[in-house]
Amino acid sequence: MQAFLKDWRQDAMNKHQYESAIFIGDKLLALTNDPNDAFWLAQVHFSTGNYSRALTFLEKHKLLDHSPSCRYLAAHCCVKQSKYEDALAILGDKTPGHLLANAHKSRRKLQHTSGNARNGIHRKGSSRTEKRGQSEEQEREATSNSKYEAAMCFLRGICFAKQNSYDRAKECYMDAVRIDVQCFEAFDQLMKNCLLPPDEEWEFLESLDFDSINTDGTDTAQEAAQFTKMLYTTRLSKYKNPAEFSNAVDSLSQHYNLDANPDLLLSKAELLFTQCRFKQALAITGSVLAADQYNFSFLPLHLACLHELHQPNTLFLLAHRLADTYPDEPATWLAVGVYYLSISQIAEARRFFSKASMMNPHFGPAWIGFAHTFALEGEHDQAVSAYGTAARLFQGTHLPQLFLGMQHLQLHNLTLAHEYLTTALTLCSTDPLLLNEMGVVLYHLDHLPEAIKLFHTSLQIADEIDSDPTFWLATRANLGHAYRRQHQWTLALGEFDEVLRQGSAPSQQQQQSDSNSSTTGKHNILAAKGLVLLEMGRTWEAIGALHEALGVCPQDPVATDLLARALEENVGGDESGEFGDEDTTQDLLDEAVEVKRQEMMRRGPRKAGRRGRVVGGGAGAGAGTGKARMSEGGEDSMMIMSDGEE
Repeated sequence: MQAFLKDWRQDAMNKHQYESAIFIGDKLLALTNDPNDAFWLAQVHFSTGNYSRALTFLEKHKLLDHSPSCRYLAAHCCVKQSKYEDALAILGDKTPGHLLANAHKSRRKLQHTSGNARNGIHRKGSSRTEKRGQSEEQEREATSNSKYEAAMCFLRGICFAKQNSYDRAKECYMDAVRIDVQCFEAFDQLMKNCLLPPDEEWEFLESLDFDSINTDGTDTAQEAAQFTKMLYTTRLSKYKNPAEFSNAVDSLSQHYNLDANPDLLLSKAELLFTQCRFKQALAITGSVLAADQYNFSFLPLHLACLHELHQPNTLFLLAHRLADTYPDEPATWLAVGVYYLSISQIAEARRFFSKASMMNPHFGPAWIGFAHTFALEGEHDQAVSAYGTAARLFQGTHLPQLFLGMQHLQLHNLTLAHEYLTTALTLCSTDPLLLNEMGVVLYHLDHLPEAIKLFHTSLQIADEIDSDPTFWLATRANLGHAYRRQHQWTLALGEFDEVLRQGSAPSQQQQQSDSNSSTTGKHNILAAKGLVLLEMGRTWEAIGALHEALGVCPQDPVATDLLARALEENVGGDESGEFGDEDTTQDLLDEAVEVKRQEMMRRGPRKAGRRGRVVGGGAGAGAGTGKARMSEGGEDSMMIMSDGEE
């Protein structure tokens, strides 16, 4: 009869007929009075959403002290009801120290004994065989308990995160993965919430004991360990070790037929986004959403790409469909906010970003988007406050610190800007935008050799990650201005010529970009080129460049004044190579810079996001994403911080 009832109960569960499962499970428990049957029935109550009933059932049958699995289920019931203090009372507020050592030992011992049995290594005597069987069973039970202990660490981290104790939450998540390397939920919380800097992410991955994974054979176990490590590698920050990431993706695609797997495609899209290759990233996210239009892990990154490529119509349709079908999802209102941001309705965008962040206080893209709306309107105090909140929530990503530095740079608070950007550099030293902004700070502090080094490094990294060169024309222009300030005329002229050459060539993004931004930048570069040529004594060439600058922008006061002086010098026949009063010329350029900066501050950042794992993601995709991560680090924002001529 018991076997009959168990089969009936399982059949009902397989069909998701929970009432039938509860009805049969209750009768089976009356027959057996077995704690395992009681635990099974509590799980059914949990599956139906009756969390209070499930918890009461566990307490009634005194199962909380029966096994870690029962305590885990009871704590999970409390978490589902937002009773975090009650959950911590069941879980305890600290990870038991013996678990980190014992978990690996028990799994390794089980792996060893199981391997011996499979390889035919037996000792004589039936009693020894029975003892060995009992020992293996005990080891399996110990392994199962350790997995539940790891899950309890994960729940402990959830509770601390809900209480805004992010450092303690991070330690609990890390302990969970150390105890059970297959506890992916804890690992995913670390990655998508950006709780670890990129360097620490890779160090943590290398410290994990993947060899503790147990399968049916030694060779299979080794393959499973390597497979799991490669899967985890694809979830790490894309700002660090892109070659290792590419190797992991290639191996998973070729040997395990995962080339079309959505998780791997998301990781590829995130890497493309960090390289500013938005069109390719959008092609990947669009293909996945075409097959699974409500895959919410892709949405933050997809939205950021649409914003970057200036596609408000597509954003409108997507946001409208999501609002109709999933009004309870934070990503829905993120989509609405990004749409309003793309059509420059900043107040409406702020309202919907705020709504998304209220629905999920740990949704990184919503927080960054909310802060961007203040930056766009020049409300720097509110922007700094919002970015500060994002920095506190997502301690492992450098983007909030970067944005804080950029805000203080716009306010001419160079000391504070330097401090925030230095903090960002300690979290990530391989972001070309961050290196550019730090170079601009040093430029304004008259540390020109250090600024030149950072501009060079930024361009070098952008080239190494195969980023679109047109997105770093601002950095190259900044490098030219730094050379100009050091009177290295030949090098400065070379950089300005390269900016003009690349800026005139069509790129994958320019067809979608704002035409005004390219013309505004071109006349400033031509004016700077004209000044350098005048300083080199090449007056006729300077006159030609300045005429071209005025052809682009006839009202440019800098080019107008420089052209008048060049014509006077040409008439006077001065071949000394020294052009006018350098201080006066620099004052004129700085005045033009300030006009340009104020204009750009009114227009605001063009980028909606950079994914990284907030925030996806995870950041991100933060927007990431999944990890979507949203940033204001576009071409225009870099030029806000330049000497002023783009």
